Amino acid sequence: MVKQFNNLNALSKEELSKISNSKDVHVFKKGEVIFNEGKFSSGVYCIKDGVCKLSQLNANGKEQIVKFSKKGDLIGYHSAITHEPSMITVTALNDVSACFIPQDLIKKPLDENPKFAGAMFKTVCGDLKEANNSITNISTNTVHQRIADLILFLKETYGIDDTNTIKIKLSRKEIASSVGTATESAIRILSTFKKDGLIDLVGKSITIIDEDQLKHIAEGI
Repeated sequence: MVKQFNNLNALSKEELSKISNSKDVHVFKKGEVIFNEGKFSSGVYCIKDGVCKLSQLNANGKEQIVKFSKKGDLIGYHSAITHEPSMITVTALNDVSACFIPQDLIKKPLDENPKFAGAMFKTVCGDLKEANNSITNISTNTVHQRIADLILFLKETYGIDDTNTIKIKLSRKEIASSVGTATESAIRILSTFKKDGLIDLVGKSITIIDEDQLKHIAEGI
């Protein structure tokens, strides 16, 4: 069902029908790039299952993760709507299933359906707010705070299993890229959190042991 995707709920029955008849379901394997920064997108992807990382290259040519996707997200809308090259690279963190919707089936409702245009405007504003919060977080919070905050964010967004292990698995490099620090620093802080009994680490898996203390660290208490 197309309507499982958040913004598409604002489309009319006729618009939904056209998308349902034209969309293709694509499956991307872990590590596969869905589209690259600097390339044009001919449509948008709606995430059905799996998680993607959205990243940019900084001035030094290093990857900076700016966001993680979740089920129901629309990705690639900036390039499809503005006809400009994509500002991000989107990579599958695990096996990802996504519906591809051609550009014209998104652009036409934007021009003709105020409800859908409003929903997309809210998405753009939300992404901008998230980006601003991320910049503020990196500029004002310590790396310890940022990593604790990331762990709590991952738990809140992607959930935990019955052992309190976060369902999404990130490499140390990806964790470092998400909080704007060196990989060595991320490794050292994660090891400190483990030594202090806040988390347990097995490979890429993070198990939360003391969530309250992680919250205190994230809040700078």
